[in-house]
Amino acid sequence: MLNLHKVCAGSAIPMIPGDNSHYVEGESRYIWMPDGDGVPHLVDLHEPADEALLNDPARNGANNAYWLFTRSNRNNAQILVNGNANSVWNSHYWAGRPLKVIVHGWNSNGNSAVNTLITAAFLDVSDVNVIVVDWRALANSGYWTAVSGVPSVGQFLGDFLTWLVNLTGSNWNNMHLIGFSLGAHVVGNAGRRTGARPIRDWIPLALNGAVTQTLSGPPTEDTWSASTCGGSLGINDPICAANFYPTGQAPTARLRITELHVFHSRAYEFYAVTVRYNHLVGRQCTNQSQANNNNCSGAAFNMGNSILSKRGRGFYAMSTGSNYPY
Repeated sequence: MLNLHKVCAGSAIPMIPGDNSHYVEGESRYIWMPDGDGVPHLVDLHEPADEALLNDPARNGANNAYWLFTRSNRNNAQILVNGNANSVWNSHYWAGRPLKVIVHGWNSNGNSAVNTLITAAFLDVSDVNVIVVDWRALANSGYWTAVSGVPSVGQFLGDFLTWLVNLTGSNWNNMHLIGFSLGAHVVGNAGRRTGARPIRDWIPLALNGAVTQTLSGPPTEDTWSASTCGGSLGINDPICAANFYPTGQAPTARLRITELHVFHSRAYEFYAVTVRYNHLVGRQCTNQSQANNNNCSGAAFNMGNSILSKRGRGFYAMSTGSNYPY
């Protein structure tokens, strides 16, 4: 009887925007989830993906847009078109610079805060090429449709990067991929598509304990389940090479989304400030329990930043400030 009550309660549509106090992982049908700017949207976890939309070349990964920003055009994007060499030669792209690629998440676009914040941080501290991937045509569809479209978006991104490297002679060892929320899974698929040739990936998946990053190899799995995108809006499992747990255990599904979205968006805010200041230092943990409890005393390792040669593996926990720059 208790389980039946939980299922019925979890299946009810929550009427208060942002209130996820009803949520029972693996049982609830509805959940409030924030978009890239922290605005909550009601998601039906049982809603099927729109197969017609996924197969529409005007909406799937073939429709990715690639916006180039450099110090010569930091406020006005130049559009690079896969297969169109002139779009590259007529832009400010220079193969001798490091390349930073930023991918937004669900219900977002190239102008969302994750892109503008990280782009500005990179260009303020170094002379780099920044490419923002705008995949709004799928990202702004129903949640499960966007999830189902992630492999296509990532594969087309991987093909674009391969073409760009072959065209310009860019160095894979100067390439850094950054993905937020569903964009993290796009980055994972792009990395796999290229044979894991980009030297570094940073994966701010959102916070359920972990802001995770991978420093080598394909970072994430192709699949995505309700358990991984549940009430905590993040992945607590150590799915990457180096897994960071800022301020220990993050909020649970019982918190309102007005609190949760702060932690969700803070993932990319943390990353942006580490690019600027490189000041958030984790301590290595023996196991995940230590990381969750912020009780670690192992070797120090900096979270985030833009150093392409850095390598790390395991669990890292750290304390942060409550306000920018944390």
